[in-house]
Amino acid sequence: MTITIRLAVRDWDYIVPLAVGDLRAKDFNLEVHRVETLPEDLASDPLYDAGEVSFSRYSLARAKGETSIVGVPHFLMRAFRHRCIITSKNSGVTRLDELAGKRIGLTGWQDSGNTWTRALLRREGVGIEEASWFVGRLTKSHPIVDRLGGYGRPGRIEAVPGERPMMELLREGWLDAVFTPFMPPGFFDADSAFRQLVPDFRQAERAYFNDVGYVPGIHLLGIKPEIVAAHPWLPGALSDILDESARVWLEKRAKYADTTPWIIDEIRQVAQDLPASWNRNGLEANERMIADFGIELHAQKLTDKLLTPHDLFPDAASALGQS
Repeated sequence: MTITIRLAVRDWDYIVPLAVGDLRAKDFNLEVHRVETLPEDLASDPLYDAGEVSFSRYSLARAKGETSIVGVPHFLMRAFRHRCIITSKNSGVTRLDELAGKRIGLTGWQDSGNTWTRALLRREGVGIEEASWFVGRLTKSHPIVDRLGGYGRPGRIEAVPGERPMMELLREGWLDAVFTPFMPPGFFDADSAFRQLVPDFRQAERAYFNDVGYVPGIHLLGIKPEIVAAHPWLPGALSDILDESARVWLEKRAKYADTTPWIIDEIRQVAQDLPASWNRNGLEANERMIADFGIELHAQKLTDKLLTPHDLFPDAASALGQS
């Protein structure tokens, strides 16, 4: 009997070949569920067998000894972070080191993306103690929820006063910069009052890649452990079919490049600026990135223990013969 895997993922464009049935797995049935919000707790969610999981939340759970999800070193979301630091157009700040002593807003303290963004500042000498941090909702349409996750510190890491939307505070100049994975409505309009803090963020990100050798992983593939125990081959098979979907999608984008006026130039530039292996999955291909993330979690005091790639992905490490 063929197993069916119900997979919860965000509506990534590279999932289209799987979602519409152009591509099918050979050894199992795959139901792709495109969701706007990822399951709060995949392990206890009765709707899904596998899904997209926050790299940070997964790592913090592993640090506590939790094994309710088998993490697969397949990164469904990767993203550079220089672009995710925004400020007002009338701000004179254009370098990361100029954020020393400033008020910085972010959308969640323990979020994977914000952890990587703080790492960028740390590389420039702006550690957590060198700025004032305020955590809150980006706009008034975002919900008021606990975004500190227990990591608040009075006078250093606090909730935004009165839960005011951070874009309002950025416009008023009360905040100097905001970290956000997704740009607010109207950000790209010609008359927008906001901009990326680093003017040539693409050049900064290219230099970062040349230095570290990876695009940071934000979300990874998680599978319920009972399914992996019954079908040990499944993590590799699921990773492979997701990779194939991404390959088919990019091949079609290169052919049907008229969805935007210059997407063809973007495809050309990526091919020139990054190696073809920039989004390769698996533990071996991502070992340095995973190790660096563990270092950042420890340095930023999100974990007491320094997590290694083996700590985070023991199944994948065992498959490679690592002890």
